[in-house]
Amino acid sequence: MARDRKLSADERILWGKVARSTRPMPGKAGELSELDAFLVETEAAAERQRAEKQASVSPTAAQPAPPSTPRQPAKVHHPLERPVKRKIAKGRLALEARIDLHGLVQSEAHVILLDFLIRAHERGMRHVLVITGKGSSLGSKGALKRAVPLWFSKPEFRYLISSYEPAAQHHGGEGALYIRLSRRHGEKS
Repeated sequence: MARDRKLSADERILWGKVARSTRPMPGKAGELSELDAFLVETEAAAERQRAEKQASVSPTAAQPAPPSTPRQPAKVHHPLERPVKRKIAKGRLALEARIDLHGLVQSEAHVILLDFLIRAHERGMRHVLVITGKGSSLGSKGALKRAVPLWFSKPEFRYLISSYEPAAQHHGGEGALYIRLSRRHGEKS
């Protein structure tokens, strides 16, 4: 995502809700109150737009359904084959790269993981290890452990990954993932 891109109204509202759920750093409470004022204004504007849209659509006129466009099925990631996972776990099939996302917040981890996977894919790597952590620290429920597999279904990750599965115990167990990267375009077995 471009750093200079402006947030949409919905994204600002979502960010405001996230920001309100946290405790401000010392001396930053003033910025949070400015954000609250902006969010109230933005939410009111969004509500007005929704009301205008509903008012412009007359309830008596039946709207024709938009024509359905054929969509390509989304790529589904399958688990690694059992023999492949066994070879990786026993060290007979090398993990060509690894990344440790411990201690990162989701936004940082997302960017770093995407960059890591793009570079590994460009280099023709096939099997990598992503360490998310188990989330066993006090107050943590394993945010990255839950989020990373969800990210893999997003468009920016989907084309990079062929399959993934939790790693063997000595590679991190439930706190790590074996990932098989898809082949580069035009690459043969």
